[in-house]
Amino acid sequence: MIIINSTEQYTFTLSEKVTRQKVKFKNRYGIVLSGDLYLPMESDSSFAAVAISGPFGAVKEQASGFYANQMAERGFAALAFDPSYTGESSGEPRNVASPDINTEDFSAAVDFLGIQKKIDRNRIGIIGICGFAGFALNASAVDKRVKAVATTSMYDMTRLMSKGYFDALTAEQRTCTFEQLGEQRWKDAANDSTSMSPGGLPEILIGNEPDFVKQYFDYYKTDRGFHPRSINSNGSWTATNALSFMNMPILSNIKEISPRPLLLIAGENAHSRYFSEDVFKAAAEPKELMIIPNAVHVDLYDQTNKIPFGKLESFFKENLK
Repeated sequence: MIIINSTEQYTFTLSEKVTRQKVKFKNRYGIVLSGDLYLPMESDSSFAAVAISGPFGAVKEQASGFYANQMAERGFAALAFDPSYTGESSGEPRNVASPDINTEDFSAAVDFLGIQKKIDRNRIGIIGICGFAGFALNASAVDKRVKAVATTSMYDMTRLMSKGYFDALTAEQRTCTFEQLGEQRWKDAANDSTSMSPGGLPEILIGNEPDFVKQYFDYYKTDRGFHPRSINSNGSWTATNALSFMNMPILSNIKEISPRPLLLIAGENAHSRYFSEDVFKAAAEPKELMIIPNAVHVDLYDQTNKIPFGKLESFFKENLK
């Protein structure tokens, strides 16, 4: 373990009741992950802990750190980390994601937490936000060291990339996408480089964007949530990023989380709500779906009046005994 002091830019203020240490740890693929470990200021006891990551394309100085700060205030050790190939974590090329490696990132976080002297390795949970909620569920299904898992504003990125929003992608469109991605691979191979997607959030809004794009813009492109290392704030994914996501569904074994408890939290007006509802239907007991009135997807990134931290506190205190 490496621990150094951090004075980096964060999108939130560190609680006076909490300490924050920058840490590094490896996943089983040898990628060095960068995280921030949040601890309650005054306690000599052995902590229950939560590993936190997300949203997809965000960094630990944004929503995951915000959650970790709040959970540490409530008595937990909380690790917010940058996924492989993003933020301050290692991995080349940059700005690429993987259903397998990003699932492994959560288990690597559990590895790290379980060898800390002040953390009880039998009391470790996971919180996944947005796209990393799906990876959190996938990791929990196979990693029995995870005693409880909660998600907020969940996306299943493999379903989204494979089928589109609300599963609207046709078989013909899917085939066309694969053909385009194959051509892009030849271009990258010929140029010995990795091309970046022309997508990503626009630099300015012209007014006719879908509501959820406007909401993402309001978080990632303004002082509210902008961070220079965040892909969603200041870049895009690689042009071939969707390939493995379109071919490797991550939630096939969702029932294997049981008998450990599952909490799904979604906004009433979130465009992503159906992901949480469908996982709730597919998962085995014990499970709970909590719908936040009048909330949209990004409200659960940083709005303390919308994020049910009291519920998250009670859920993990009850299940990380």
